[in-house]
Amino acid sequence: MAHFAKVLDGKVTRVIRADESFFEKFVDFSPGSWVQTSYNTYGGIHYGPDGKPDGGVALRKNYAGIGYLYDAARDAFIPPQPYTSWTLNEDTCLWDPPIPYPSDGKLYNWDEESKSWKEAAIS
Repeated sequence: MAHFAKVLDGKVTRVIRADESFFEKFVDFSPGSWVQTSYNTYGGIHYGPDGKPDGGVALRKNYAGIGYLYDAARDAFIPPQPYTSWTLNEDTCLWDPPIPYPSDGKLYNWDEESKSWKEAAIS
C-alpha cells in the first residue's frame, strides 16, 4: 500500500492509502493533483517498523498531513508553522524554535510571548 496526498494550490487537502495498482486506475476529477507521500518519512529520514532509521528512501521530507504545504521546488511536505518565531529548517523541512528544547528530561511547552520554553505543570 502507498499513501497519496491531494494538493490544491500548494496545500494538502486530503491523504489516502491505496494499492498502487488501484491508484493508477483511480479517476479523480476534483481540482488539484495527487502526490505520493511516505508514512515512514520524518525530517528527511526514513524509519523502519521499529522506529529507527533504516536507510530507506525518505520521500518528500515528511509524511503529508491535511493542512501541510507541498513545496514543489523542495519536493517536500512542510507542516504548518506552529509559532511565528520558529524558522523552517531547510534540511528537514520542519520548524525549529529559536531556542532548542531543553535536554534535562523534564517536559516543556513553548511560550511564544517570552520566546522561551516553560516547564510543563504536571498534575
